[in-house]
Amino acid sequence: MAFDFKKEFKEYYLPPCKPEIVNVPPANFIAVRGSGNPNDEDGDYKHALNILYAVAYTLKMSYKTDYKINGFYEYVVPPLEGFWWQDGVVGVDYSNKSTFNWISVLRLPDFITRKDFDWAVSTATKKKKIDCSRAEFLTINEGLCVQIMHIGTYDQETETVKLMDDFIATAGYTNDLSSTRLHHEIYLSDPRKTAPEKLKTVIRHPVREG
Repeated sequence: MAFDFKKEFKEYYLPPCKPEIVNVPPANFIAVRGSGNPNDEDGDYKHALNILYAVAYTLKMSYKTDYKINGFYEYVVPPLEGFWWQDGVVGVDYSNKSTFNWISVLRLPDFITRKDFDWAVSTATKKKKIDCSRAEFLTINEGLCVQIMHIGTYDQETETVKLMDDFIATAGYTNDLSSTRLHHEIYLSDPRKTAPEKLKTVIRHPVREG
């Protein structure tokens, strides 16, 4: 049975549809940075996802190659995640998607080292004929956060974010969004196969006590 992050770490991938406080430990990711509207048909975001998945599946299928990763076990590629911000904007302004900055990420199993990652970037570039040099091995330590399961379109997230803000205000926490602690989304649904009103997205914001 392949290791599945969503099943093994339900507290981080399957929160309830009401806000909760969570302490997120450090984890390693494949990351690609960029900017612009994620909905642009031939935009930078789509190219970034191609890179992410090329590297991710090269690592996942490495056991079928001559390259051996120490401690390897079979696993399911985790859901796509994204960190989002706009210069000069607190939170997210969904009405102006062209000003988005983003870091798109896929989580890595702990046994994958930077050496393994570098091998995958080089191998994916050659085999997939995609320049994967933009991919980064990125360690993220989110720490104390508020999170919730949002069901619906991405443009409706403002209503869910308000629930989060109201919750932390009454629970004794303060929103800690900044240039280093960002609006975070985890995409549990495939928008190509799921009705917009049924999309499931984990929304996570950094907080601090007091």
